[in-house]
Amino acid sequence: MDLKRSLTRLIVALVASPIVVYIILMAAKLAGSTYEMTNGETFIIWLLMALVINLSWVDKR
Repeated sequence: MDLKRSLTRLIVALVASPIVVYIILMAAKLAGSTYEMTNGETFIIWLLMALVINLSWVDKR
């Protein structure tokens, strides 16, 4: 297991996660829905989305 590669993938997933969450929230807002989230909910969604992004990568070696 390559530690440097794993950490890089995790950091990229953590950075991409809020971007994906806010894109989804903006699309819902354009459709007429409104969502309010507390700090705890936002943190949990951020981590779960990062896990989903990290697991969705396929290693093609």
